[in-house]
Amino acid sequence: MKTADSQNICWCWYQFSFGTLNLALATPAIYLAIGLPLITRQHGWSGTEIGVFQLMGFPALFKIIMAWPVENQHDIAVTKHYVRWATLLGSAYLLVLLALAMSGIDANRWQLFTLGLLASGLSAWADIPVNALAIYLLPPEERIRAGGIRSAALCLAAILGGGLMLLAQQNWGWHAPFIFMASLLFAALWLLSTLRKTGKTAKTEHLALVPETAWLATWRDFFRQPGAWRWTLLLLGYFPFVATGWVYLKPLLLDYGFAAKEVAWIAGVGGGGCAALASLATARLVNHGTLGRSVPLCAFAGFATLVFLAAAIWHHADHRVMIVTSLLLAASMGTTASLAFSLMMEFARVRHQAVDYGLQASLFTLGRLTIPPIAGFILDRFNYVGMLAALALGALIMAMFSYIAPLILDRHKTE
Repeated sequence: MKTADSQNICWCWYQFSFGTLNLALATPAIYLAIGLPLITRQHGWSGTEIGVFQLMGFPALFKIIMAWPVENQHDIAVTKHYVRWATLLGSAYLLVLLALAMSGIDANRWQLFTLGLLASGLSAWADIPVNALAIYLLPPEERIRAGGIRSAALCLAAILGGGLMLLAQQNWGWHAPFIFMASLLFAALWLLSTLRKTGKTAKTEHLALVPETAWLATWRDFFRQPGAWRWTLLLLGYFPFVATGWVYLKPLLLDYGFAAKEVAWIAGVGGGGCAALASLATARLVNHGTLGRSVPLCAFAGFATLVFLAAAIWHHADHRVMIVTSLLLAASMGTTASLAFSLMMEFARVRHQAVDYGLQASLFTLGRLTIPPIAGFILDRFNYVGMLAALALGALIMAMFSYIAPLILDRHKTE
């Protein structure tokens, strides 16, 4: 009994540490992408300058390439290898945040863009060894919980980076958010240093990982896993339709007649908190045996939420209905994100954690970045109802696909 209790405490510490690491890595990136444009607009930046500044998020598309130097190692403990990479990249990320804190809004705009690009790139790169380490250390029965915690951490990062850090900037100046976020990252890196491999499998710590010349073979073998191609299609479309509805929710509520502060509280704080709770609830209720059945169920729920929101706008529902619908959309986003992250861990093979995660993260980012511009094009021509109807149709197609062609999760991985 004591051994089981000790193991449970170990898993809880791992989950807390990885959740904090994901929160610390994501918050600055969200602040730069979502929070900072409001500040730069206040200081006279043009729409084109703000749009160009958004290109700093481009490095996230290349996680598939970033993963290779992280994965390649020879005769070194696997945990130590991933911790070393995460610490190196996280420390560089911390230094860039401090440089941004010292720059100020009046600094040269190319300087700010370069620092923002470095911060985004290091955030995306450090994410690889952190989550590869989570896949390596956590047993299969803990990975669904890890996916839920990661999704919740990203929702909390949206509350911090997209809301509270803006309040900190308004109250205490340009440097305050960056100092806070650097401090959070420093604490997360300390947690990282405490992680160790435990149990009987610790003796496998010195197995070598992927040979440097095996790029194409490793990618090819990933897609040869049972259910991998079905998962790849879901990875591209399972999350983006609901997430795109969430992206356009703030302007939707603003155009619907809500005050700007009300939108911030409803979609920012309330919605982010609701998404975080939904993520944790999903991790609690779904287990390895029910994961395959939960994927289409939650996809149909996302479809229903988008239809409900479109119907509320079509019938000019009162503000209370819109608030409830907004929170339902947030919950649906948290649920789908939780399952998506859990499945990304499920399809990462032993000894290929970083490469497989990087490949999946690149596909996930591609889908997430592709759908919003298309939705914006539809919005300009067919208003919010038309856009939401199109998103609902996409969500329905993915739900039907996941139901007709269920994922094969019980498979033998390379040991």
